[in-house]
Formats: sequence, structure tokens, C-alpha cells
Amino acid sequence: MPQPHPFWAALALVLLSPFAAQAQPEPIKFGQVNQADLTAAPFGADSAAAVVLCDYGAAQVKWGADGSMHSETERMTRVKILRKAGYRYASLEIPLVGGRKLTGLRGFTYNLVNGVVEKTKLESAGEFTEEIATHVRVFKCTLPNVREGSVVEFAYSLTAGGRVSLPDWQFQHEVPVRWSEFRIAYPDIFNFKTVLQGYLPLAVREQKEGTARVMLSRWAMKDVPALREEPYVTTMNDYVARLDLELASVNVPGRVVKDFLSSWEQVDADLLHDPNLGQLLNQGGFLSADLAKLALPATATVEERAAAVHALVRGAVKYDGLATTYASTPLRKLYTDTHRGNAAEINLLLIAALRAAKLDANPVLLSTREHGRVAASFPMASRFNYVVAHVALPDGKDLLLDATEPLLPCGMLPERCLNGVGRLVMANPQHSRWVELTPSQRRVHFQQAQLDLTPQGGLSGKVHEEFSGYAGATARAELEKDGEPKYRTHFASKHGAWTVPQFAVSQRTNLLKPLTLDYAFEQPADAAATPGSLYLSPVSEFLAEQNPFRLETRTFPVDFGTQQDETLMITLHLPADYELADRPKPSQVELPDGGGRFFYSVAVEGSTVNITSRLSLRKPVYAAEEYVHLRELYRLMLEKQREKLVIKKKA
Repeated sequence: MPQPHPFWAALALVLLSPFAAQAQPEPIKFGQVNQADLTAAPFGADSAAAVVLCDYGAAQVKWGADGSMHSETERMTRVKILRKAGYRYASLEIPLVGGRKLTGLRGFTYNLVNGVVEKTKLESAGEFTEEIATHVRVFKCTLPNVREGSVVEFAYSLTAGGRVSLPDWQFQHEVPVRWSEFRIAYPDIFNFKTVLQGYLPLAVREQKEGTARVMLSRWAMKDVPALREEPYVTTMNDYVARLDLELASVNVPGRVVKDFLSSWEQVDADLLHDPNLGQLLNQGGFLSADLAKLALPATATVEERAAAVHALVRGAVKYDGLATTYASTPLRKLYTDTHRGNAAEINLLLIAALRAAKLDANPVLLSTREHGRVAASFPMASRFNYVVAHVALPDGKDLLLDATEPLLPCGMLPERCLNGVGRLVMANPQHSRWVELTPSQRRVHFQQAQLDLTPQGGLSGKVHEEFSGYAGATARAELEKDGEPKYRTHFASKHGAWTVPQFAVSQRTNLLKPLTLDYAFEQPADAAATPGSLYLSPVSEFLAEQNPFRLETRTFPVDFGTQQDETLMITLHLPADYELADRPKPSQVELPDGGGRFFYSVAVEGSTVNITSRLSLRKPVYAAEEYVHLRELYRLMLEKQREKLVIKKKA
């Protein structure tokens, strides 16, 4: 059996109970519940399904008797169940990856019965382990006797060997947290890089050296609000308050320092040498015959040549929906046989084809919106889950291409890819760099309506709609998925009082032009309308009526992915002997620093009323500080669009 280094032998004695040196008592004592927490009084104003009363974790690096290092984490969590929707917090799921071991599990349910605390113990009958993949098991258990008003608590230890590591810690959850605390202890020869994510302040942040050269760190948050799902975000995991830990280096006295954190340059080199990524980039020779058939003129620009290659690959393979950076199918087989592959296989095939066509093409690694942002402070290939193609244009601009979507033209990335920046990986390390993924294309929706109003308040008319950029991509995808008959039925169902006798779709396959809808509709009169007086709000028939930004404040950005442009122009023809008696005043609302604009006007020419409403959002992402202005713009816009025209019979 290997013998520990003298330094480790001394250290092991201290690591048996390192947290005692912090002189701070644990914030929670297992088995000792506060009776006040079992009453409803402290939670009267809480609308959540549950409240985490305390979540406490303590992790340490320890030296084993066999000379190996491992980490051990103890955790205690106590939760108040407020409603049935919170019952799930009485269940525990612990992933057991590799050789991770679970020990010391215990749990209780507490209920207040006739003024007396009733305590129910977790029984082994409620425990089981499920194997979900090779070397990946999930331990599951559920506490008994849970009801509204119960307090539940779990405690356990996890041991992980094989490498020196400490777990990450999440302070924020879907329900409020009164107190969340995490402590770590490790020998000072280790250097751990810590990254605190989120927008919430720490109540405690301490680091000091204990006895026998042991580093002690402590973090805590108090009264942590619930993490609420909000519209226009990448993934909520990007904004949850948490602490990430990564071993950066080891410096044993008298020995050389060993760095564990990689650099982006090393990540780039590893990716280029990977047989399932970089080694595939020049394997497009089998495409030579098909590329020759493109017969592009000698005067074709780089963009035109790239678009032709993009169309060839886009039409030859179909995306299977798996976002990944590595191929598992040979490119030749993908192109000539299976015709179906993951994101990496399709776009690595695209890069190989572009290179075979003598274009300067290279991979850009990125993380999709659902996968989360790439943290530049952690150079790790695992931060990526997608790859697209980059072609250098003569004017120095970047052309980004993705061949997974048959309804997207060359140079337009799928919306899932619009997530900050990507890493352009070049053979020359000095040329590798970060590339902005902000698209030049906008989400544009244009509507023009010609409406006729009857004396009884009925409406009929013809409407022309255009969907451009990302709005066109979305509309084409819906059409492709549903088919035109179902799409038409779904379209008409959005307007409960409409009948749509005519409906036509144009430019379905010309991806460089807007998708257009031309239709006629009829809407019967309101039987409750007052004869001779009509109150009409035609704009609300064509635009959204609810503000997506309902919370007063927001602590993270509003991420639309693209710029937005929504225009509605209505020409309303009044019936004979009727006139516009009252109308909304014109309105113009500007966001600070040119961030956007809403414009609204009503003009009258004889018996014709012309209404124009336009919203232009000039940023794909708005910072949290801009939220209040964006929310107010939407409030004023919707308020104005709901204002009614007052139409009366002439005297």
C-alpha cells in the first residue's frame, strides 16, 4: 500500500474535521426543527409552493488510508411544504456517476398535530436506485406522511474519488430560500478557481487559512428569491445564482507547479486534432464531382460560391435534432448513404465541402441558447455543444453558415445558435478568435389591411402579410410542419369571429424573399352595438394584446436574439353617412440611446381612416437596467393600440 507524503500525513489529521477551525456553527442542526416553522404564520404572504428553510453543504478534500485523494461532501436541506405543488420537495434524486458513493442518508417529515411535533422517519422501503446509463445511477427516495404545512429534511454524504475536485453549489431555486450556505476545506497546495454567477449579493464571503495549511472558504446567501421563468431568455440556468469551482493548479513544496486549467489555445489545438472534429475538415474530396456540377461562373463572388455549396449540402442531408460538436458517422457515408446526421456531422460536411470548393472555411464552436452561455473564464471544450461553418469574406467580414435547416438561406443561423459568441478555430493559433453571433437579419412582420365597415359594425376586408428574416423562417417552419390546410385552420382560429373565404400563400420556397399571405375575411356585426354609434379597435384584431413583461423588475437581460420590426397599416372605409367622431391621439415612444421606437397615428381623408402602428426594437439583447424602459414602452403601446375609434352617424 502506498505511503502518504509526510506533508499529507500531518494534513490528514486536520482534515478529519476541518470545519471546526472556522469557528462558525452550522446553520442547521439535523433533527432539531423550529416549531414556529410548522405553523402557517411565518409564511402567510408566501405564494410559493414551498420554501427552502436552509440548504447547507460542506465539502473537503481528504487523504485516504491507501494514499489516494478524494472529496467528501455533506449536505443538509430543510424545506417547508406550503401547497400540494410543493410535495416534490419531499423527494430526493442524487446522481451517482462513476464511483461516487452515497452514505449516511437520513430524513424526517415533521407535522404539528394538536400542538405537538410529530416526527416521521425516512424508511428504506421508500428508497431505490435506477441505472439510466453505463456508470450513471440515480438514487431516489421519498419521505412519508407529507402534507400541506409539513417540514421535511434530508441529510447525506457523497464521496468522490479518482481526482481532486469539489462540487459546484446552487444558491437559488424555483422556490424562495431563506438561507443557503456552502463551505469548503482543502490543502493550500491546491488552487481552486471560483466563479460566482447570477445577480444576487452574498450575505457571507470568507476565506482564510486554518491550521496545518488548510484553506477554508465559506459563502452564503440570505432570503434568496425564487428563480422565475420569464420570456425572452436563453436558459434560466444562465442566470441562477450559483458558485462554480474548478481545480486550477497544484503546488507541492519542492515540486513543480502543475496547471490543470487549460487555455483556449490548448482547447483549439485539441479540437483540431480530434478525429471526430478537426480531422474531418479536409475529407471532402469525394464531393468533387458534385461540386463540379454546380458550374458557377468564374466571376461568382465568395458569397455566391458558398451559397451554392450550402444549398448542395442542405439538400443532401437531414438534421436529426441532436446538437453536438462531434461526428459519429463518416462524412462520405452521411452524404451518400444515411442522408441524416447530427449538427456536427452536417456542418463538418459543409466545411469539408466548402474547402473542397477552394473556399477558406473553418469551424466555429458555440453553445446553443438552451445549453447556456460560454464562460470565457473556463476554457473547456465541454462548454460547446454545436458547430457551424465560417467563411472569410474579402472585405474582412464573417459569413456564418449552418446546413441543418432546409428553410434557412445561406448566411442565416438557426435561432438556437444566437447566443453571444462562438469560437473560430483556425490552424494558425494566432488567428483563432471569438466571433459575434448577432445576426444581420431581423424578425420582420408587415401587415396591410383594407377594411370595409358596415353601419351595423361588421367588418370585411383583404389583408396582405409579409414575414421576413427570422419571422419568415418561423412561418415557413409552421407551414412545413402543419401543411397549408391545417395552417390555414389554425390561423383562422386565432380570430374567433372571423370567417376566411380566401387564403393564399406565396414565396414558400424562395428563401431570399418574404413569405407572404393574402387573404380575405369577414367579421359579423356585434348584436349589442348601439345603432348609429360604433366603437371600434381594429388594431387589436391584428396584434398581440398582452404585455409579455409583467414583473416590475428584472435582474437579467431580455434576449430576443434578433432585432424586431412589427408594422401594421390599416385603411378603414366608413359606411355612407358615418364619420369619425373621436380618435386616439398620435403617439411616439422612444427607448433611451436609440434602443427602439413605437409610432402610432390615425389620419382621416374624407370617409377613409388610415391607421399606422409600428414597433421597432433595434437591439437583440437589452440589459437588465433597460428592462423598466422596455416594459413601459410595451405598456404604452398596448394601451394606445386598445384605444377605440368612435364612429357616429352624421347629423
